[in-house]
Amino acid sequence: MTSAPYYSIGQLRLDLWTEFKNLCVEMTRAGIEAARLKQLRKQGAEHIKRLGTVERYFAFPGLQRVDKLKRLLERREYALLEHEAASLNRMLVSEAYRAAPQLMEDDDDETAKDVPQERQVDKRKNYFEVLFVEDLSPMDEAALRARVRELRSPGDQFVYDITVQHTFQDALIALLFNHNIQAVVVRYAPRYRAGALPPLIEPYLRHLLKIDAADLPQSDLGPLLGRLVARFRPQLDAYYVTDTALSDLKESTLQLFRRIYYRREDMQELHLSIIRGIRDRYNTPFFSALCEYSQKPTGVFHAMPISRGNSVFKSRWISDFGEFYGRNMFLAETSSTTGGLDSLLQPTGTLKAAQEMAAKAYGARQTFFVTNGTSTANKIVVQSLAEPGDVVLIDRDCHKSHHYGLVLSGAFPVYLDSYPIEKYSMYGAVTLDSIIEKMEELRAGGRLDKVKMLLLTNCTFDGLVYNVERFMERVLAIKPDIVFLWDEAWFAFAGFTYTYKQRTGMACAHKLWHKYRSDEYRKTYADHIAQLPADATPLLPDPDKVRIRVYATQSTHKTLSSFRQGSMIHIWDEDFRRKAETTFLEAYMTHTSTSPNYQMLASLDAGRRQVQFEGYELVEKSIELAMVLRAKINDNPRLKRYFDVLTVRDFIPNEFRESGLHEYYDSQNGWTRMENAWAHDEFVLDPTKITLFIGRTGVDGDTFKNEYLMDRFNIQINKTSRNTVLLMTNIGTTRSSVAYLTNALLQIADELDERRRSLNTRELQIADERIHSLTQEAPPLPDFSSFHSSFQAVPGVPGGNLRLAYFLAYHEENCEYVPLKDCLDILNTGRALVASSFVIPYPPGFPVLVPGQLVSEAIVRFMLALDVSEIHGYRADLGLRIFRDSVLNRQQTATAMGALRRFAHDGGAATNE
Repeated sequence: MTSAPYYSIGQLRLDLWTEFKNLCVEMTRAGIEAARLKQLRKQGAEHIKRLGTVERYFAFPGLQRVDKLKRLLERREYALLEHEAASLNRMLVSEAYRAAPQLMEDDDDETAKDVPQERQVDKRKNYFEVLFVEDLSPMDEAALRARVRELRSPGDQFVYDITVQHTFQDALIALLFNHNIQAVVVRYAPRYRAGALPPLIEPYLRHLLKIDAADLPQSDLGPLLGRLVARFRPQLDAYYVTDTALSDLKESTLQLFRRIYYRREDMQELHLSIIRGIRDRYNTPFFSALCEYSQKPTGVFHAMPISRGNSVFKSRWISDFGEFYGRNMFLAETSSTTGGLDSLLQPTGTLKAAQEMAAKAYGARQTFFVTNGTSTANKIVVQSLAEPGDVVLIDRDCHKSHHYGLVLSGAFPVYLDSYPIEKYSMYGAVTLDSIIEKMEELRAGGRLDKVKMLLLTNCTFDGLVYNVERFMERVLAIKPDIVFLWDEAWFAFAGFTYTYKQRTGMACAHKLWHKYRSDEYRKTYADHIAQLPADATPLLPDPDKVRIRVYATQSTHKTLSSFRQGSMIHIWDEDFRRKAETTFLEAYMTHTSTSPNYQMLASLDAGRRQVQFEGYELVEKSIELAMVLRAKINDNPRLKRYFDVLTVRDFIPNEFRESGLHEYYDSQNGWTRMENAWAHDEFVLDPTKITLFIGRTGVDGDTFKNEYLMDRFNIQINKTSRNTVLLMTNIGTTRSSVAYLTNALLQIADELDERRRSLNTRELQIADERIHSLTQEAPPLPDFSSFHSSFQAVPGVPGGNLRLAYFLAYHEENCEYVPLKDCLDILNTGRALVASSFVIPYPPGFPVLVPGQLVSEAIVRFMLALDVSEIHGYRADLGLRIFRDSVLNRQQTATAMGALRRFAHDGGAATNE
């Protein structure tokens, strides 16, 4: 494992600048001894060298300003040095240079740098950097910088500076380090590298720079760099300047670059193309149209009195409502689908364009906006793809909307159990072996041909992420036409940083689609089949049969910028037009309002713009802050008395971690890089989901959430279990919010100390018993039992008729209530108890019982041990709602008669249907 003192290069960079500023401040201190000043000069020179190692990959401050600091130090101009270091440090920390690029203009007047903050807002511009890759001489590089400055105009909204990298390796490092880069210009074929990586930055690159120079096509590094841009930073615009004849350029090379130039073409054309590329991404078709519409004078003779704010701002009683939200909110409220606006149900204009831009940003073939949450998105996809009689392999502890979607579609669920994490009263994920085992059971029962879909949650509520590519490949080897639905409600952000993106449904669909169409894969498959025993199941999909059909539902509002309930459906289905489009649009019409919220749609459009420009930076920073929070809790002995941040090994058993990674951080060794684990392990833990074990506080998760964090500190958290609370960072998390949370936990820890000191002997005994219960006596987590024989799709074969049981329970006379405390005694008599409704405790937040499911002893014991107040589908005063025995007997007879009819229809093949 590779460890580093900082999690990211961003942390290292800011600390280097802060330390250097502090050194400069000390140099200017009055009365400093000569020996100490000499020591500081030496430290300053070393620090400048370290700053240069990092700043060479950035335009600001960049090597030019670092060289200026070096000259000031050599001339012993300590006051100017301190001023310059403080100014640069302030602009980096505040990011003022990005909002007002004029602050960075390099001139000889040191005091001109210190522009008051209030002036920046009036001159706000969009600053970015362009990476030029060419082995230029210092004179040519200076000329290039001068030419770029000449092309600027004072009124430009988009302003850029350039960073020049001379080698292939340095260009790749700049792409990984520098989130300000928005465009890449590759000029000719660069050298591979100029030397070994400096030790300062090597820990942050070791897992990503495994390219051996001996394996590289030395004359074709330009196109290769274009491919790596598309892999690591696909949102960026790439340009290629070459002298290769157009007829000699490969088609694949032409597709890699937004535009290809030749040396003789003018720099101005390249500049204009760069700006146009930025403008194209900046465009928000629907949001811009809504802004324009809101400023038009209109007369409303339609629905919505609230439109234009007339019914609000003229009111004597609710004008405060208007003042709270502001006038623009009401000016943009309308029922109109014309005048530049569009219809969500049949978009042809700005909404159509917005969805197409979102599809490109998220790596999908088609994207659909959803305005009532991913609960609806899930039901749309399930209902559009699964029909009555289809079999759906489904994660048992997925969101309840999937279960209701199966009721609507009439498909038969085959529930897949996740491995339990009993100590913390939560479930893990569904293992690949258990999925394969269930598919083999269906094959043996003659039901494999009915399997339509595999539905899994990626990532889970608690942050477990699947090896999507591996799961899809193994499942496609058994059922090459299966449809995958990845519920990525908590994973919308993942497509904007490389490590995460490789575990998303859309990225893996794209990768596998190209892989299975390659000659290389055909040879691999042929060799694999030749080596298989005659009766063995292939482990690789047949390239002539496999179809890539992948859907992902995302709660954009959960992890990216969108108003509440803003969600998207992303599709990579090569058979969508031929097999699914009509039914998908019908399901979309069924569940989508004819009066969608325009503000929500505009936020999805604007949020797409944000992730295309800032996604890489913001996601990396949210991961960094999660790691910082983990470190703050782990390193503080006052917090460690009561709290533990659960690690990778707490969530994922050893057999699913081939990388050997067991935690991201420990106080002895620092940070462990996660890239290898994310590339290879069956499951990984998303570090932005931070599960805090609180058992030693003696307080259960629900009480800790409500009475401690929310009521006292106004800290909102995600979810709880019996002895944990789940925190998460996102692109809106700030360093101050991490500090605030840490402070709150310290106050709680101190109060727990004080409370414990005040307890008498008996009270102390009761407190210790409570702690023992929370830390050692977790109730066993039940698996899915089975459907009662009355509701099995085919007797003895996985799959149940959920829809039949659900609607049978509509008639109250078919059901009765049994007190939960009596259930164990009834089960001991041999009587079957069958649930008639969904029973969903919060936490964990998914059904422990579904209609038609046998109530098992393990489920009853689990419910008796639950100490939560919210259980949907169960009323403690009435008891557990179950089907009457007479109903089960009647239904069992009907099921048997149906089986006989199928047997006769199929000519004796009783299990073929």
